[in-house]
Amino acid sequence: MTESAEKPGMQAGSLYRRKPVFAVAPMIDWTDRHCRYLHRQISRHALLYTEMVVADAIIHGPRDRLLGRDASEHPVALQVGGSNPAKLAEAVRIAEAYDYDEINLNVGCPSDRVQSGTFGACLMLTPETVADCIASMKRVSKAPVTVKCRIGVDEQEPEQALPELITRVLDAGADAVWIHARKAWLKGLSPKENREIPPLDYEIVYRMKQRWPDVFIGINGGIQTLDQAEAHLAHVDGVMLGRTAYQNAAILADVDHRFYGEPSVEPDWNDLRDRMMAYTERHIEQGGRLQHVARHMVGLFTGLPGSRRYRQILSTDANKPGAGPEVIAAAFAAVDFAGEGERVSA
Repeated sequence: MTESAEKPGMQAGSLYRRKPVFAVAPMIDWTDRHCRYLHRQISRHALLYTEMVVADAIIHGPRDRLLGRDASEHPVALQVGGSNPAKLAEAVRIAEAYDYDEINLNVGCPSDRVQSGTFGACLMLTPETVADCIASMKRVSKAPVTVKCRIGVDEQEPEQALPELITRVLDAGADAVWIHARKAWLKGLSPKENREIPPLDYEIVYRMKQRWPDVFIGINGGIQTLDQAEAHLAHVDGVMLGRTAYQNAAILADVDHRFYGEPSVEPDWNDLRDRMMAYTERHIEQGGRLQHVARHMVGLFTGLPGSRRYRQILSTDANKPGAGPEVIAAAFAAVDFAGEGERVSA
């Protein structure tokens, strides 16, 4: 578990000089500040990402709500969405006050929302626009500026589209490229289907790393286990897990040992419980609700004896009026961590 709010090793300028990098993917409606706080309590070193925040929202919306975060989240990256270089630059200027370790441009989300705004995965069709956006962001950012993209969209040929995009963004100054190893289909598939139906092509991502050996290239898409993540790192510099890390966050407990050379230690689930209870109490005192935090914890102990009861308590009791941190204590008490009847201490 993390012990302090200080940045653990990765300073902004050196974020991608330390390899490998293990990251939890940006996920809309999921990787909010409460989710990231939970993940940081389990892994000290994993690179965390915000949800995508649209540049217009940063410029005109409630900045503290959109960009605010707990000091313990470092290393943490802000993912932004947009296609207007000037607006993206202004959003990055505003975000500087929030001290993110990386600014990432979304060039991969296929949702109707981003299609209507002609950004996200749509930008794969206009790599020159992506390059202009990166150049504008680089001019104002003190943190590394990176891209997260697909291998192509619709009828694009990935062997042509992906290298062209990478070439242009690197010429514009991008510090790293994260690649979701699937195409996105802008018409005919839902965002969920775009995460599952287009076939994975890890080999093309490996080839991009071979083509640009001195550039940080990370891989994302369909990675289910830390063993799979480790296998990818024989070919690329970073690996990013999405829904697997969210739906069973306990997988993050071995990240610091497997990828960052930390000693192997048994997770202190009592300590995690106490930290999450204290965090939730602060959130409630500031006008929040238990459910804002608890919803991210529901899948934490998937597969352990008692996990079903744990989920029931968090899903049901956290929604009740006046619910407080004691619900977290009750949920943890239902889990058999030893597998032989030993539960979290009171």
